[in-house]
Amino acid sequence: MPPVLAGAVVFLASAAVLVLEILAGRLLAPYIGVTLETFTGIIGTILAGIALGAWLGGRAADRIDPHLLIGPFVVAGGVLTLLSPPIIDVFAAGLGGADPVSIVFITALGFFAPAAVLSAVSPTVVKLQLDSLDRTGSLVGRLSALGTAGAIVGTFVTGFLLVSAAPTRPLVRGVGIFLIVGGVALWAYLHPRRLRAVPPPVALLAILALFFNTAFGGPCEHESAYFCARVVVDEDNPGGRTLWLDTLRHSYVDLDDPSYLQFSYAQIMGDVLATLAPAGRPIDVLNIGGGGFSLPSYVAATRPGSTSLVLELDPELVRIAQDELGLVISEDLGVRTGDARLTLRDVEEGAYDIAIGDAFGGVAVPWHLTTLEFIRAIQDRLRPGGVYAINLIDYPPLGFARAEVRTLMEVFDHVAVLAPPNRLEGLDGGNFVLVASDAPIDVEAILARNRSRGDDEAARWTPEQLTRFVGEAMVLTDDHAPVDQLITPLPPRR
Repeated sequence: MPPVLAGAVVFLASAAVLVLEILAGRLLAPYIGVTLETFTGIIGTILAGIALGAWLGGRAADRIDPHLLIGPFVVAGGVLTLLSPPIIDVFAAGLGGADPVSIVFITALGFFAPAAVLSAVSPTVVKLQLDSLDRTGSLVGRLSALGTAGAIVGTFVTGFLLVSAAPTRPLVRGVGIFLIVGGVALWAYLHPRRLRAVPPPVALLAILALFFNTAFGGPCEHESAYFCARVVVDEDNPGGRTLWLDTLRHSYVDLDDPSYLQFSYAQIMGDVLATLAPAGRPIDVLNIGGGGFSLPSYVAATRPGSTSLVLELDPELVRIAQDELGLVISEDLGVRTGDARLTLRDVEEGAYDIAIGDAFGGVAVPWHLTTLEFIRAIQDRLRPGGVYAINLIDYPPLGFARAEVRTLMEVFDHVAVLAPPNRLEGLDGGNFVLVASDAPIDVEAILARNRSRGDDEAARWTPEQLTRFVGEAMVLTDDHAPVDQLITPLPPRR
């Protein structure tokens, strides 16, 4: 094999492994969410596949003529790549949770084998190229460098370009087909006597893998660089729409009545708004996270003349909200796309009556939107006496909720926690609404509105109970905010 071809094979095989690693996060997200644990499981599993593949590939090359191995390795890697999405669809749907063991298990089922087989290519190429011990160092170093370069290019091209340009499954399909075609070509080139044409078993495997890859469409109705999204029509209400993002039922919108709030946390947010400003009075709202845009639409419907600025990470969600959820962007309801931590820098200080935090990545609030530094930046955007209300999800022992309350108390003079009594007592998990302000918070008025609907769901702690609840919880900072680890145990998939 000419040195240039050898380098290209190692480069592309390594690139394919890292392309698959990046795409694995998107394939797994609809089933186990997007958390630090998810990416930890993916990276660790792929690295384990790389290690085992390199070891076994080297052993195989010492026992079998490398001419007979390289092409089949690449073809097998392509077949296994095509099978990754249907394997995930079949087995991940049965998972009961997103704990570390489940994450590693389903990642291994889908991606360990292709990573291992493709990683066996490099030592096999080294064996084929090595014709003198005098040049072992330079040969191994050159091919190792090319393999690493391929991994870097695969990572950058996938993360920066491919994921935002095309859906995940066609990308996986393209990688698999490329590997199969390239592997057959290498097979014919390196051992033409053994391969006058594609052997029937190889062709059959490739065809079956492609069939299964295309037969399973996956759970995504819309796929962006960040989320697997779908909009579900409410069977009991023709105008009702529920937005699902990955594993989370994120928003409910009534197209016929934007003032209707279905989720209990959204109703409590409406109670907070009503306590801050009576219905009909214009109010200026800063929204951290848009999702289905139910709260900005609610403000527009109930308080004409109000302004809402929404900081939404994902442009695709804005498009979905406009096309399917009734969002109308106007001078009074503006949207800025991009990471809220960055777009907040350009938001006018002292201009808002209330800031509403409703951004999620899986079940967790993105960690950099929970910290002391971010909360101080939110405080700067509020008028005197303004309110910051944040929705979060946590489960016993409520480590994240305690830490976020403690962090809010470091910034604001007054903090309240609103949730059903069983959650406050640590008996159950779900949504918590945290309300913070430098002015006293009329919690009784908020709870009175909640009770007036007949819900009787929200409760609160007294200041003494709140102090006991927080206890020795950590203050979340940009230097240390382990949000994903604080939400334990992880909830079952819904």
